[in-house]
Amino acid sequence: MGLADGTSSDDSPRRRPRDSRERTQGRRAFLTAALGLGLCFSSPEGAFALADDPRTARPRVGDVFVFPFGEREGQIVTPADLPLGGPQQQAYPMDPSAKVVRNGSALNLVLLIRFDPAEMTDETRALAADGVVAYSAVCTHQGCPVSMWQAQAKNLFCACHATQFDPRDHARVVDGPAPRRLPMLPVRMTNGVLTVAGEFTGRVGGERL
Repeated sequence: MGLADGTSSDDSPRRRPRDSRERTQGRRAFLTAALGLGLCFSSPEGAFALADDPRTARPRVGDVFVFPFGEREGQIVTPADLPLGGPQQQAYPMDPSAKVVRNGSALNLVLLIRFDPAEMTDETRALAADGVVAYSAVCTHQGCPVSMWQAQAKNLFCACHATQFDPRDHARVVDGPAPRRLPMLPVRMTNGVLTVAGEFTGRVGGERL
């Protein structure tokens, strides 16, 4: 089916050993953040602490995007880092003034993908910047990380239950059990840097049980 892990933008053979380590680090970071999120919400005091922590605050207008792990962890992601036509690059938002990376919650992990704007629907293009779109990395089915890439169809793929999302059409569900699209994060270019332009277009996370 042509699936690839979407955590790295370079699939060349010489990168595979390092990519394997980076994928492991990325999954560990996601699970650690998710665990921390659950622990914080286990008590009212934890919920208030979470709300006060800028690392767990949702992306804010003006935030930039940084690599979440690997050799470039903390460095700003630029459109040049994103191969045209995919796969996706995971990123966390960062407050550019305070230099605070919002990696305290797994719900803040974002997928960045670059397309020819002509491939996008009008609705998607309106929330993109120079062909770059940003989506929540958390599947809307059961909250798994959307970490795979279906290269032939250019779809985001969640390996947990095989849901596919079309990132050129506002992450429309094209296959699988997810009940809704991935929330899109509006972006814009600010002085040549990709930044957050608004709030997520929907609730981030899986189905509420």
